[in-house]
Amino acid sequence: MSGHSKWSQIKHKKAKTDAARGKAFSKVTRLITVAARQGGGNPETNASLRIAIQKAREMNMPQENIEKAIKRGTGELEGVNYEEVIYEGYAPGGVAVMVEATTDNRNRTTAEIRHIFSRRGGTLAESGSVSWIFERKGLISFEKEDVDEEELMMVAIEAGAEDIEEGESTIDVITPPSDFDRVREAIEHAGIPYVLAQVTMLPKTRVNLEGKTAQQVLELIDALEEHDDVQEVYSNFEIADEILESLSS
Repeated sequence: MSGHSKWSQIKHKKAKTDAARGKAFSKVTRLITVAARQGGGNPETNASLRIAIQKAREMNMPQENIEKAIKRGTGELEGVNYEEVIYEGYAPGGVAVMVEATTDNRNRTTAEIRHIFSRRGGTLAESGSVSWIFERKGLISFEKEDVDEEELMMVAIEAGAEDIEEGESTIDVITPPSDFDRVREAIEHAGIPYVLAQVTMLPKTRVNLEGKTAQQVLELIDALEEHDDVQEVYSNFEIADEILESLSS
């Protein structure tokens, strides 16, 4: 987990720049709209909407923007009709990749995602090709130097954490999706600082990478994440922290 978790933390920190925040606002607005259309506008009864709103708040999105996105989803305001699409494929080195997108033109988005894969040494595959490798989990990540490991483990386990994984410089608390909010709130109440908290897709098996292949995979992941329609990219690579830091600098 450590390599992939560390890369997620690096990306999260980069997303705080003004330019990246503008694109992130646009993406999470779509996410809120789709969630509200599929499950209703009440976050207390719509888990997907609740998670999307939490994501928006972590980006400091104005409440007015959140409310408008919900209303577009419920039909109270006019807006573009987005649909969710999931793409599956392989990156160099046999790394599995899943892409979650929201689009108003499936054919256009599919062609563009296929082009990104092929241009960077990957392959877009059939539905079901790699989805079995992943399972939905809650993930809360910490920098080791910022936390008391014993306190974190005690709080997380008591709140219902499923597993705790230690990397070279990170600690990851894994939860069932249904327990994510409770565990995160317990950690926040204890005053333990985390770097990343999200419901995500975690791989059951991982592929260790280094050298040129590691760089190629990260370039493919970056290109996919930069696409305006892409919400999330999941993969099962494992790269040493020092290699990640050097490639991201």
